[in-house]
Amino acid sequence: MNDEHDRELPGQPEQGGDALVSPSAPFAPPTEPPAPQHRADASETVGPGAASDIDETAPILPAGGSEETGPVAPAAQQWPPPPPSTRAFSQGAVPPPPPPGAPPGHARPDRPRRGLPWPAVALMALVVGLLGGVGGAAAYDGWIADDDDSPGLVSGGLDQVDVDTEPPLKDGGSVTRVAAEMLPSTVQIVAEFTDGTGATGSGFVLDKQGHIITNNHVVAQAKDEKGAIQIVDQDGNKYDAEVVGRSPVYDIAVLYSKDATSLKPASLGRSQALRVGDPVVAIGSPLGLSATVTSGIVSALNRPVTTGDTADDSSYINAIQTDAAINPGNSGGPLVDRRGQVVGINSAIATNGGGTVDGEAGNIGVGFAIPVEQVRVTADQILRTGEAQYPVIGAKVVTGGLPGGDGAKLDSIVDGSPAEDAGLEKGDLVTAVNGVKVTDGISLIVAIRTHQPGETIEFTIERGEDEKTVEVTLDGETG
Repeated sequence: MNDEHDRELPGQPEQGGDALVSPSAPFAPPTEPPAPQHRADASETVGPGAASDIDETAPILPAGGSEETGPVAPAAQQWPPPPPSTRAFSQGAVPPPPPPGAPPGHARPDRPRRGLPWPAVALMALVVGLLGGVGGAAAYDGWIADDDDSPGLVSGGLDQVDVDTEPPLKDGGSVTRVAAEMLPSTVQIVAEFTDGTGATGSGFVLDKQGHIITNNHVVAQAKDEKGAIQIVDQDGNKYDAEVVGRSPVYDIAVLYSKDATSLKPASLGRSQALRVGDPVVAIGSPLGLSATVTSGIVSALNRPVTTGDTADDSSYINAIQTDAAINPGNSGGPLVDRRGQVVGINSAIATNGGGTVDGEAGNIGVGFAIPVEQVRVTADQILRTGEAQYPVIGAKVVTGGLPGGDGAKLDSIVDGSPAEDAGLEKGDLVTAVNGVKVTDGISLIVAIRTHQPGETIEFTIERGEDEKTVEVTLDGETG
């Protein structure tokens, strides 16, 4: 198989994969809180542009892999070691979580479900653990829709709900103090499937009106199958919930529970204020173990990553990379700074293809979170309409091969698209977006998805021996 394939740029139905990527991976614990073992579902979600109507060509597989079996783990004691392989895992049946303090049990995990290999970004594989999900319906002081078909909608979006933006620890605090502030605002999510199985994940309280933020991959299957969803607070109290709306493109979902209005909202911070080396804390329910706290640092910023099993659920994001331990079940939970504010949603982990139980790859200290700024934008859109928008330009881009290249090559242009209107042509090499360097197709997709439909952005391109800049006004799609 070739070292590269085409991805369609955001929003071009049935034209190939999108050019934007985002790190995320569905985590899901086994049927009971397990001993040291975990699983996860892979899902791609990155900057605006990945749509459910976007189709991908055959994925690139590392040496030794196949479309049927997925990439194989690197050979033992090989040096230098081969690049990490992409692994995707599905979570087995998940009963309601045990009461706080209950010892973890053991359960035989399901066989892994293979996802799309991802050789284009940093030569590492992202494994996302499917968490589960929640959402809700009900009315709140006339603000929240009580229509069964549109639970939890708020006409004014974030402006009309009680969101906290004040840092609880203004001068910063220890992990102990950060945990004390955030644990009451962090929840476990339990989602049931029609076949009697399910998944669990994490989330955090958005406002005083009963809205919860989590990853789309945590609740997607339960939503599609109309399965029951519950949120579980720090004290083990359970609340029925429903999905207000979700974005597969950004891997973000908003849930609503009319009975959870007494839960403490998390304080929303700014990932843009982070610096490499800053301390961060990850909170969630890894392996079904609720209210778990781990800590680490910001390892990198603006890391383009992608996850997903198919073109329909692929996500691309401009991620925060951290070495705080993130495992299956952490997906959807908050990544928090030392002032006790949410700076991201934990979504994906990289693995080196090594295995733990049943051949699964384990956490290697490379986790990824969706920046909170994207959460704000997408949550606001979902609260208002139940849907989210992402930008598209109408072009296919070549992805695959080694990262750190010279740019992103456009493989085709859709008739009547923003790309055509801007004068872009097949074969153009995009080297920068708004002056920020683009190294490959994935980084181009991520760069586009950090903007919104209607915005005009500047591409720097090379065409033959000439370099020029063109302005592209982004179109929009729902997803």
